[in-house]
Amino acid sequence: MKLSIIIVNYNVTELLRNCLSSIINFVQDLPYEVIVIDNQSPDSSWKDLMIEFPKVQFISSELNYGFAIANNKAVKHAKGEYVLLLNPDTELEGFYMKEIVEFADQHQDLGCLGIRMHDAAGKFLPESKRSVPDMFNSFEKLFTNFKKKKSKSYYRNDINEFEIAEVEVITGAFLLIKRALYLEIGGLDEKYFMYGEDIDLCFTLLRKKHKNWYYGKSSLLHHKGESTVRDAQYLERFYGAMQIFIDKYYKNQKPVQHRFLSAGLKLRHRMEVRKLNQKKEILN
Repeated sequence: MKLSIIIVNYNVTELLRNCLSSIINFVQDLPYEVIVIDNQSPDSSWKDLMIEFPKVQFISSELNYGFAIANNKAVKHAKGEYVLLLNPDTELEGFYMKEIVEFADQHQDLGCLGIRMHDAAGKFLPESKRSVPDMFNSFEKLFTNFKKKKSKSYYRNDINEFEIAEVEVITGAFLLIKRALYLEIGGLDEKYFMYGEDIDLCFTLLRKKHKNWYYGKSSLLHHKGESTVRDAQYLERFYGAMQIFIDKYYKNQKPVQHRFLSAGLKLRHRMEVRKLNQKKEILN
């Protein structure tokens, strides 16, 4: 088995259906399997997909332990040389998986690989290629909208969206990695419930002298935001994940940067909560 495609589902049956259909339509000339793990969705309609997609392996989690734990659990069931972590709200758009795996095979020091993502309106999603968060690019990301078109900032604007290039961080919405390497580094850090675990994994690979690649030649539709309710719990999880990352890598190693980043995260979190509350007041 060359490839295991891992999808963590939570309450997005229709998006998952489209995702699975795109895999069947476009993944050819490559031995692969698909494993879907459901994170205890309140909507049980995902079980209907078992009949529609009989070749897909479905795993039902007894509790919603979060994105990292679910992926790690599914990877243990996988048989492929490579695993592809794929979001259920994505759709493949071409016959490129064989080409991408062959590219990965040519790079013995490969860490992980991601591709160009765009939303339903065709807008490029800049999180497709990123830098590891530091004091300077985090300030830019959190508090300014100023972006130089060709700058090496948090979003790697110095790399063309259609280019193939080494980057530091790709997104967990489409993340290809050798299964043996994934297991060797311990998979996704299970301290993260959701968000931030992809940054951590990419940084771990870099620290172990592997190279992460952005493959802009191929594109993926990502229905960004349609599977996420941006409420107080979302904000808590998102900014909490960023805090886990900077605590892990900056608190002892770079205490000055850690204090700066922590203060910035807390301030931005409070700003977002205030905006959310103001929106609620207007609606009410």
